[in-house]
Amino acid sequence: MDIFQAALLTVITASTPLLLAAIGELVCERSGVLNLGVEGMMVMGAVCGFSATYLSGSGMVGVVAGMAGGILMAALFAIMVLTFAANQVATGLALTIMGLGLSGLIGTNFVGKQIVAVPKIYLPGLSDIPLVGPVVFGQDAFVYASFLLVAAVWWFLNRTRTGLMLRAVGDNHVSAHALGHPVLKVRFYAILFGGACAGLAGAYLSMAYTPFWVQGMTAGRGWIALALVVFSSWLPGRVVIGAYLFGAVTILQLYAQGAGLTIPSQLMSSLPYVATILVLVLISMRRSRTGAPATLGTSFVPDR
Repeated sequence: MDIFQAALLTVITASTPLLLAAIGELVCERSGVLNLGVEGMMVMGAVCGFSATYLSGSGMVGVVAGMAGGILMAALFAIMVLTFAANQVATGLALTIMGLGLSGLIGTNFVGKQIVAVPKIYLPGLSDIPLVGPVVFGQDAFVYASFLLVAAVWWFLNRTRTGLMLRAVGDNHVSAHALGHPVLKVRFYAILFGGACAGLAGAYLSMAYTPFWVQGMTAGRGWIALALVVFSSWLPGRVVIGAYLFGAVTILQLYAQGAGLTIPSQLMSSLPYVATILVLVLISMRRSRTGAPATLGTSFVPDR
């Protein structure tokens, strides 16, 4: 029972950054913008969150700084693809490369430093329940925030006028513009939201998951988050399933090595990325409609 509980707890911690980054990218893509810079925004959120927490001693300051780091990177991306109609794929890749390099520069003086990890929430009575207590009532604020974000995004996209407008922009930006909807404004805010979520995911990595800074600590999680959006068919509820499935695959390698299985550690470490490729291949083989926004990745210029 203790091993099972420990496995559940580690799966939750491994899945939370994926869920946070993926739900932000989902909103961005539902507006018709493909942002491949999630990895760069995440790593900037990680270094900004860690450095702010280390210098201020406040976890709340670190969270705000992490989100701000992601938002600033997203704003740069938005200016390029919305104002100058730059290619979204090339700009997103450049954003990732820039984020990895800039984060290494910012974090140079913080290598080897350590902060106190974000504490777990303790609810007297509830957190002491065997198995259920630590798993359900003993997580940190990031975990609960990830589920609240999923519920909020679902409600926003399906129950609000602004959410329906965002979906309309993603499905047909020409018609949405003809109806008077501010296409560029909607996409700008969607991109910023995606950046804030990616920054929050990065802050979780450096403030709760492993409370120290290491260059490139996102380790490809941004790319997995991008795959999760496709895996979920752009539906918020399915993002949770995908994030925890990929989180379980990530943790599987650790327990397999601990059990003494004679499988090369390099092969086990590649499992999450192999699973990502397999999922994308299977989805591409589906002949039915995947739910992708019709104008995803297409630039919109009002005067053309």
